[in-house]
Amino acid sequence: MRLEVCVDTAEGLATAIAGGADRIELCAALALGGLTPSAGLMGLAAASPVPVMAMIRPRAGDFQWSEADVGVMETEIAAARAAGLAGVVLGASLRDGRLDGGVLERLVVAAAGMDLTLHRCFDLVPDRSEALELAIRLGFRRVLTSGGAVTVGEGMAQIAALVTQAAGRISIMPGSGVGPELMPDLKALGIAEIHASCSVSMAVAKGLVDMGFSPAGLRQTDAGKLRVLRRAME
Repeated sequence: MRLEVCVDTAEGLATAIAGGADRIELCAALALGGLTPSAGLMGLAAASPVPVMAMIRPRAGDFQWSEADVGVMETEIAAARAAGLAGVVLGASLRDGRLDGGVLERLVVAAAGMDLTLHRCFDLVPDRSEALELAIRLGFRRVLTSGGAVTVGEGMAQIAALVTQAAGRISIMPGSGVGPELMPDLKALGIAEIHASCSVSMAVAKGLVDMGFSPAGLRQTDAGKLRVLRRAME
């Protein structure tokens, strides 16, 4: 089982690598669910000894992208490629929650030759079985999912159904609330990779929050939590 750790700072990147992450999901603003990282952070991450996937999400909120948004995302994919990163993390939704196959196809073409993860917009779809088949047809290597629930623990039965349907054609990568206590169930399903933040809350000065410079709920990658999770995986 491989461990992907999501990070949004240079410090988090270093901590995740030192703690034994097998792959990095590189973001900005994890407090907002993860946005596209800066060119500087992508450049730093490119020197990492493990593969790095860049989140491609130009703004917070929903995953219904305008034509301008798609153009921005294509440019961000090009930046991730130019930085030498292994792949990108993509997602796009229609108004009814289904995957936007047209936009996703454009983004997949822009990322040709790179590793591809479909992110948790998948957890908003009305029909996960249909969405999984579309992800396979588009060429995604993995789907990051909590089984449509808030956490993996709550969505375990749905994750099991996705693993059965995937039948080795695409990797089902559980993420959201993944901790050591879930390892027996995930191992029993034959899960090959998991996604976690291994983070803890950090103190934020009230002045920064009051002035709008920071959300109150910042978190930071924690080496201790990462080590505990790694031991449970092994």
